[in-house]
Amino acid sequence: MKELLRELCGIPGPSGNEDCIREAIRKAVEGMADDLRTDALGNLILRKGSGDRKLMLAAHMDEIGLIVTHVEENGFLRFGTIGGIAPVALVGQRVQFLDGSLGVIGCEKVDDRKDLKQEHLFIDVRNGSNRRVGDVCCPVGGAEFDGDFVVSRALDDRVGCVVLIETLRRLCAEGFQGAEVYFVFTVQEELGLRGAHTATFGVKPDVGIAVDVTVAGDTPKAKSTSLRLGKGCAIKVKDHSVITTPAVRRKLQKIAEERGIPYQLEVLEQGGTDAGAIQLTCGGIPTGAVSVPVRYVHTPSETAHMGDVEACVNLLVQFIKEA
Repeated sequence: MKELLRELCGIPGPSGNEDCIREAIRKAVEGMADDLRTDALGNLILRKGSGDRKLMLAAHMDEIGLIVTHVEENGFLRFGTIGGIAPVALVGQRVQFLDGSLGVIGCEKVDDRKDLKQEHLFIDVRNGSNRRVGDVCCPVGGAEFDGDFVVSRALDDRVGCVVLIETLRRLCAEGFQGAEVYFVFTVQEELGLRGAHTATFGVKPDVGIAVDVTVAGDTPKAKSTSLRLGKGCAIKVKDHSVITTPAVRRKLQKIAEERGIPYQLEVLEQGGTDAGAIQLTCGGIPTGAVSVPVRYVHTPSETAHMGDVEACVNLLVQFIKEA
């Protein structure tokens, strides 16, 4: 999984520009799908097996990024955000445009750092004439491993994509054919769970599970949350977009406890995942969510523990087998 995570985290794919990351995932799952298609919005939808009931697993391919809104006469670029990014996380960062060119985020003089706003920031590309309004870019930085810890940009949600791919690999290795399972790699999650809406309408599953990251609470003076890196996958109870279906959540917990899979319960006060879109589609879908705890979410140095990733895979493999 480390090599796959390193590969996927190195590919830029801000919301609405997922072509390259979708192609990489398509290559990673070649030969394992009974059916593989891309829908009109750009979601990659893989079907494995067949049966009377449909199970859908979803992880989003897109990542946060920046979009050029104005090119000044001196060549510096003003920009907006794609997804939620705090200005303090951007100052001094290097960014890469989809054509490979680099920029550096600079900041106007601000008397008090507490007053820092996005309008004070600009991108220095040294030759702004080559850039246009609408060009997009992402922070520079691929996955680096320190023992069982991984630090990277775009763990949100390339790590979820890796969980889905590894789950599929293990099921294929066991020759599993017991259910009709859809592995969906969604687009534009960071802009409002858009891809999950259209994908769920297309699949019409009986049960949906979203796989994403969540905010760890194990750093100094972090917001009050019980989630810790290295303590297992997080089974979601609630976030800003969803209250997971109790029966699905209890089933995930029961499997984890019976199989000795380490897990934590997640209540996230802000933020949401594709679970929120899945649950409200097609008249309502019983929905659960499994998360990887991550420090420094929506920064270029998101940090996770591979043991938690492994726990997510083990839980989903067993959940599918019992579906």
